[in-house]
Amino acid sequence: MKRIAVLTSGGDAPGMNAAVRAVVRVGIHSGLEVFGVRRGYAGLIAGEIEPLSVRSVGGIMQLGGTFLGSARSEEFKTVAGRSKAIANLADRGIEALVIIGGNGSQAGAYALHQEGFPVVGIASTIDNDLPCTDVSIGVDTAVNVALEAIDRLRVTASSHQRAFLVEVMGRKQGYLALAAGLAGGAELIIIPEVPMEPEEIARGLREAYDRGKEHAIAVVAEGAQYNAEAIAQYFREHGERLGFELRVTTLGHVQRGGAPGAFDRLLATRFGATAVETLVRGETGVVVVIQEGNVKTVPLEQVVHGTKPLDLRLYELAQVLAK
Repeated sequence: MKRIAVLTSGGDAPGMNAAVRAVVRVGIHSGLEVFGVRRGYAGLIAGEIEPLSVRSVGGIMQLGGTFLGSARSEEFKTVAGRSKAIANLADRGIEALVIIGGNGSQAGAYALHQEGFPVVGIASTIDNDLPCTDVSIGVDTAVNVALEAIDRLRVTASSHQRAFLVEVMGRKQGYLALAAGLAGGAELIIIPEVPMEPEEIARGLREAYDRGKEHAIAVVAEGAQYNAEAIAQYFREHGERLGFELRVTTLGHVQRGGAPGAFDRLLATRFGATAVETLVRGETGVVVVIQEGNVKTVPLEQVVHGTKPLDLRLYELAQVLAK
């Protein structure tokens, strides 16, 4: 193997740049030529592939997002689109691809693997919903960004004896809301895995005041049965009966944009280096993950066909600690 390429796909995550940096520098150290693919699978189909040097990835480790860019690509889901992508790689003599991303990105990697092209995936998604890995690139930073917001809002909430609702990302799983809410001492955590009606939310916030608290903080995942907008609307319609206002803060993509913390930089570096080492020894069709502190690889089919359930023991603990 002489030439490999690396791409970032799907939602950006803090630490992606550190992973790209590691792939490029470890690859070159191993005697490989390394290419970067711009705009993910869309760029792969369009042939946006360029050589990367050691200097190309200088000064990017501390930056959020991905300097290679990312984009959604419906065309890549088709056989014709993937054939075009593989042809573009073949034209440049590229023999393997490192794919950094989450569920959708690794599904794309698996499709390439099934068509016979050598790939190694790297687990990267702030939702922390990728199976077979304890944590993915970007999770720690995203949780800390949300936590900082919760801590700041708590100061204002206490000063004015108000209730605040903080919406964090998480369309299908509530890990970010649960982790940030638990670490931030939230009175309520509202996640897709545990349905909660608006009236129950109002009662939980009211009970916080009844217990003598000067504030109440609820953290809601965007994919919960009732998101922040729906809950706020309920409070507007029933505010007089409920007896208090609810102020809403939606963090949205702020969580993706933070500079990666030390944990994510180190994790991404280890993942990137392992991906190259995996290719050098001739292993493909796998994803680089971390399990019980050990960086290892697992077959792609285990990742794309499995699910990662939320540990609801943390939710139960949060309920106990919110008293």
